[in-house]
Amino acid sequence: MNKTFKYCSVWIGLLFLINVNGLTAQKTDSLEGQWNLTIFQEGKELPGWLEINHSGVSTLTGRFTYAFGSARPIAEVKKYGDTFYFSIPPQWEPGASNMEFEGKMLGNELKGTMIYADGNTYQWSAKRSPELSYTERPKWGRTKTLFNAKNLMGWRTNRENQWQVIDGILTSSKPGVNLITEEEFMDFKLHAEFRYPEGSNSGLYLRGRYEVQIADNKGSEPSPILFGGIYGLLTPNEMVAKKAGEWQTYDITLIGRRVTVVANGKTIISEQNIPGMTGGALNNDEAAPGPIMIQGDHGPVEFRKLEITPISER
Repeated sequence: MNKTFKYCSVWIGLLFLINVNGLTAQKTDSLEGQWNLTIFQEGKELPGWLEINHSGVSTLTGRFTYAFGSARPIAEVKKYGDTFYFSIPPQWEPGASNMEFEGKMLGNELKGTMIYADGNTYQWSAKRSPELSYTERPKWGRTKTLFNAKNLMGWRTNRENQWQVIDGILTSSKPGVNLITEEEFMDFKLHAEFRYPEGSNSGLYLRGRYEVQIADNKGSEPSPILFGGIYGLLTPNEMVAKKAGEWQTYDITLIGRRVTVVANGKTIISEQNIPGMTGGALNNDEAAPGPIMIQGDHGPVEFRKLEITPISER
């Protein structure tokens, strides 16, 4: 056999194997992607989020967000025929047992059961997370002030309210309930000026679904669960929190899933896609407008300015 022909044959064979292996590695499972869950628990419909990806050729891994807390990793999503299963340790849930999920794909939806950390079993269902369109050059509307420096007109709570407007400052002096705008928004720029006492923790929920963390974290390493992070999902590129008691600013732009966070004059998250809802979301209808919600159930916080500029035209 001609040596040149022999070497060419070997290289063609190697390239064939590489291509075949590449195609195998890229094969996707029908479960892959982002899913918005509804968990039917104690007469309530709780929003959650599930992401499933492949690792290597055939292993499935993922992330899960319950109705509260942060996104947590799923070490493996196991499949047995048309049934899948995963288990995650408790985070803030009552009880010490792992949360066990079992489900099937039925048409375009997932349906299954969850054994909660306290041992009780509940039903859940899920639909694929919607695509949200992005506008490169939006036309911005008129800037609106979200509180009027006199009272809480334009805001609502779902329980007894600890929020007050004192000397023109929106104040939550103790842990209590979240504060929610009556008006809802889709794509917008949000400007906030806030301060908090030492050790406090709060947050701003965009469309009532994605929390930008507010917390006393000066000097800490950047983290998705600390100051400026999209809670549990997106990590700031640096920690720019000031000392507790000082006034600080956020300038947040949200268009579709794409978010930019400028904190205290520095861009710490730049045009990153928010993959799903964070813990504490009001609902899982991501394609719909939603309110601005201020977290009030963790610690004290004050706002002296909160303004929003919606997109008027795409």
